[in-house]
Amino acid sequence: MIYRIDPELAFRQGLWVVAGVAVFAALVLFLRDYRALDNVKYLLGVSAIVLLVLPALPFIGRTINGATLWVDFGGPLVFQPGELAKVLFVIFLAGYLRDNREMLSYGAAGQGRLPSPKHLGPLLLIWGGAMLVLFQTRDLGGALLYFAIFLVMLYAATARWSFVAAGLALFLAGAFALYRVIPHVQDRVQGWLDPWADPESQSYQLVQSLYAVSSGGVFGSGLGNGILLTPEGDPYIPFLETDFIFSAIAQELGLAGGAGVILLYLIFAYRGFRISMLAQDGFSKLLAAGLTAALAIQAFIIIGGVVGLIPLTGITLPFVSYGGSSIVANFVLLALLLMVSDRVNRGELR
Repeated sequence: MIYRIDPELAFRQGLWVVAGVAVFAALVLFLRDYRALDNVKYLLGVSAIVLLVLPALPFIGRTINGATLWVDFGGPLVFQPGELAKVLFVIFLAGYLRDNREMLSYGAAGQGRLPSPKHLGPLLLIWGGAMLVLFQTRDLGGALLYFAIFLVMLYAATARWSFVAAGLALFLAGAFALYRVIPHVQDRVQGWLDPWADPESQSYQLVQSLYAVSSGGVFGSGLGNGILLTPEGDPYIPFLETDFIFSAIAQELGLAGGAGVILLYLIFAYRGFRISMLAQDGFSKLLAAGLTAALAIQAFIIIGGVVGLIPLTGITLPFVSYGGSSIVANFVLLALLLMVSDRVNRGELR
């Protein structure tokens, strides 16, 4: 599909896929025991925040479409550090929640109060730092993704719905506050609530996306037959190869093709959570659950945005959208999940 939009971008994406597979192979071959990452979880948590801070720094940060997500050192390499930070954040949460799950769940529940700052403080410090940085860079999609990963892993570790309810309440309060003070958020929400009110402004992308999805019908127009490009060769939908590539898939492959893509993500989520359930140790369980949730939630956020189900946020569709940072980071995610799966299977064989 990327080749259909721009052959030059497809060639670059192919190079990034090769790099991602190389990183995948290196992790599988040389990281003998992924559980060693538990020993450096605090370092990885701080590293995740540092990666998220990089785009906000002067001279190297780059702002595109209202969000400051990219780092440019002046050469041909422009990357999005938040993609790798996502994986590091999951590893930190898996290690920390495994160490403190008893106090966070049974201890606090038995005493009828919240966990002590000693146990909850470092967790909130790392997570809160990540949220502040994401809000500063206006990465609303990233903020929603990190928050959802945090809630999923917190529930997986404690099995306490009260934490989820409190987290959702905090999210709604924060989202309302941001809506009141940040015009960019107001434009996104208004464009989602009524994209037809002013289709030439902030909601232009969403309107074009809805036209593309609806024109695909059940089986689509066929690969190469969709009306994706103007007579001059420019995409009708800005950022078609990244944020809106699902719209292109739905137009040329129809409802059947779009549903097929979603089904692949559902299969991935099913297998990932099954690996988590079968894992024998707490770190492996939480790591598999977090990695699976990260990819599945990211797919839901961007697909939901381009079809108008939720407000639009600018994140990539895993393994489909154009973007080297996303491809490499997702291959790292896949390698870690595969190593957990391998350990589960070896345990079953014994």
